[in-house]
Amino acid sequence: MKHLTQEQRYEISAYLHSGKNKSEIASLVRVHKSTISREIARNSYGSWHQYMPRAAQKKADLRKKCRHRKVVFTQDMKDLAKHLLIEFNYSPEQISGRCKLQLIPMVSHERLYQWIWKDKRQKGDLYKYLRRKGRKNKKRGSEYNNRGILQNRKSIDQRPSIVEERKRFGDLEIDSIIGKNRKSALMTINDRLTGRLWIRKLKGRDPKTMADTTIKCLTSFKGKIFTITSDNGFEFAFHKKIETKLRINFYFARPYHSWERGANENINGLVRQYFPKGTDFSEVTEQQVETVEDLINSRPRKRLEYYTPIEVY
Repeated sequence: MKHLTQEQRYEISAYLHSGKNKSEIASLVRVHKSTISREIARNSYGSWHQYMPRAAQKKADLRKKCRHRKVVFTQDMKDLAKHLLIEFNYSPEQISGRCKLQLIPMVSHERLYQWIWKDKRQKGDLYKYLRRKGRKNKKRGSEYNNRGILQNRKSIDQRPSIVEERKRFGDLEIDSIIGKNRKSALMTINDRLTGRLWIRKLKGRDPKTMADTTIKCLTSFKGKIFTITSDNGFEFAFHKKIETKLRINFYFARPYHSWERGANENINGLVRQYFPKGTDFSEVTEQQVETVEDLINSRPRKRLEYYTPIEVY
């Protein structure tokens, strides 16, 4: 397909001013009538839709410059994507977004997924480094439906609206990740603004252990933190102790409204990449937990425009 030249645009302008219709102009310029109609519609100028050849040429040049160009998925890109996927557990969105932020050539995250699924069909194992490894969500089973209502709890409905806006550091979410045979656990806390994560091993799953671990973890931030939100698990029964010691307001999401703590649910999914279901946390060292915390805090986030939580913090 041939594009109109600057000379042809001057011809079109002259014929329009002489009163010729689009069919006559198309015949004289030797292009199809629809080309003339499209040219006038796209490249006319101002509220009166005047066709001026110089302005039309500028608009056409700008459109050509800004048009989307197909990016070829080179071997260098594949090597970099494989390195970030395997060594740093970046998701395809994180790979594409971070490379764009740093002006490094990379294909879209959709193309990366296509590449991973093709590798899987060819008996490759790249998919195993994805967060969910291609698995679908499963519904919560009946064994988890026996959570009671804790005493003196403050509902998330009472939480200040500023928390939802994510405009300040110090609005936290907290949860526990259960290990093998439900006998060991990790505690996870995240900041809603920066995404910063704290992970701690729990010596037990009782409320006192959870409260003591939380207080020890956050004591150095006392005065800089404002709220903390959890689910209705029994391990948070000593929430008043946490409030008093840290001078922080403790709120509870509504039962089975996991999206009210969506950032924490997402964080737990990231932690599960390193400690999959069935992990016995009693056999996990403090150094391993610290390493995973550092890795996740150094991963770019789409919500943070592909900066890392540490950079934003």
